[in-house]
Amino acid sequence: MPTSYLTRVVEFTATHRIRRPDWTPELNAREFGKAADDHAHRYQVRVTVRGRLEGRERGVVSLNALDRLLAEEVVGRFDGRHINNDVPDFGDGGLLPTGEALAVYFWGRLAPRMPPGAELHAVRVQEGPH
Repeated sequence: MPTSYLTRVVEFTATHRIRRPDWTPELNAREFGKAADDHAHRYQVRVTVRGRLEGRERGVVSLNALDRLLAEEVVGRFDGRHINNDVPDFGDGGLLPTGEALAVYFWGRLAPRMPPGAELHAVRVQEGPH
């Protein structure tokens, strides 16, 4: 059977700031610009899984199972939250909540929990339409 890919997209709105607590406000402003202050984004997260397509029996993965996982680990954990204040890994002194760091964080939470028949292939995080 051929390998097939499936992408699901979820969205959430969250606030964050990108700054280092060990830097002065001036250095943070110089390095991170306006992102050093609290601001919100409408995030779009694209999760791509791969697996063997058994077209006569099922798709690559149970969409219900994948959607439940994304609702729990992405939307439920982040929607309406302040990432720095509400997600311990991104607290002051922890990971900077950049799009790249969020993608790696989601990968770490999703990969070991993939529904049967699916393997995580890619996670893409987009902060708004730009």
